[in-house]
Formats: sequence, C-alpha cells, structure tokens
Amino acid sequence: MSGVKLLGVNGSPASQRVEWALKIKGVKYEFITEDLQNKSPLLLKSNPVYKKIPVLLHNDKPIAESLVIIEYIDEAFEGPSILPKDPYDRAIARFWAKFLDDKCLPAVWKALWSQGEEQEKDREEAYEVLKVLDNELKDKKFFGGDNIGFVDIVANFVGFWIGIVEEATGVVLVTSEKFPNFCAWRDEYLNCDKVKENLPSREMLLGYFKSRVQAVAATLK
Repeated sequence: MSGVKLLGVNGSPASQRVEWALKIKGVKYEFITEDLQNKSPLLLKSNPVYKKIPVLLHNDKPIAESLVIIEYIDEAFEGPSILPKDPYDRAIARFWAKFLDDKCLPAVWKALWSQGEEQEKDREEAYEVLKVLDNELKDKKFFGGDNIGFVDIVANFVGFWIGIVEEATGVVLVTSEKFPNFCAWRDEYLNCDKVKENLPSREMLLGYFKSRVQAVAATLK
C-alpha cells in the first residue's frame, strides 16, 4: 500500500472526498499539495486532459476525477466497502453522486455568490435542486440508509462547506423550514465521528471565503 500519492489542495471538497475514502480503506498515502496558480509538472503530466486536482497516483499510475478515484479505491484496496454491493444499489448511488456534482453543487455555488438581477433566479434554481435532495432523504439517516456511504462522501460540500460559505457571504439558502430532511441529514452527518475526523478547519475555510467576499466587494466599488 506504499506507492499511493494524492495530488490535492487542503480545504478542497474534491480532495477531501478522496482522503476520506483512503482513510476508510486504511490506505497510507502521501499528500502532495498543489498550487493551482502554478500547477506542477507532475499534475499536468498526471492529468493532461483536465489539469485539475485531485489526482491519485497508485504505483505511479494516475487516476483523475474524484468520483472515479473513489470507485477505484473501493475496488483496488481491501477494507470496508464504500459503494453498495448490490448492482442496483450501486447504480442508484452513482446516480445521486452525479446529481450532486452536475446539478446541485453548481446551482448552490452560483446562488451563494450571485449578485444583482440574477440573484433571485439563481436562488430559486438552488432551492429546486435542494428540494430534490430533501425529498430523497425523507425517512433516511444517510443517503444509503443507516450508514455513511459513497453518496454521503460525495455530498461533503453541501454537508459542510455550504454552511461556511453562507456565513461568509450572508446568503442563507438552507433552513430547516424549507428543507427539514436535508437539515436532519446534515446534523447527523456533522455529528458523526467518522465525518468530524476528516473535515478541514472550519476557521481556515471561513477566513478564506471571507477574503473572497471582500475581494468581490472591492471589484464592485
């Protein structure tokens, strides 16, 4: 299990997903911090198509894109299963993971930073996707049932980061009145020891996003 390296950024939800999967499997790894303003030759060589983090190097073979990496880790290493064993349940987990990345994250992120005339429209679009998640979580502790699994790992942005960005921007999208099932899931998620052990510093992230808010405000003056 030596020979495992992860190219990533501290505080990145995508990097953190992969780190969590590696820890679930008990895989020892080297974390190599990337500077996204000055990408390393190793990153550009390892992910020439997207040129993005995270990238997993296993015996010098690169695997890119966090969802692909998590599935690879689940298949390549011994340890607790991350995806369900049943083929149908695995397909459903992949569906919701893709929904989170393709629909939910972009809509929520846009709504949190939207300005001017587009703000109300962007918030309504975010509410729509969050309502879909809220409906999916009805009568569920976690996305896969009673235990944290693949979709919960992928949902780390909406579980943890969204609250920090809300505090930094002053834009509140998620309330228990609007999304009671989602908020119940988030409470379970953030109070889970396995989750708390694998989250970056809230203070560090809040400081980062507040600085972004100040930078955006400066451009509008």
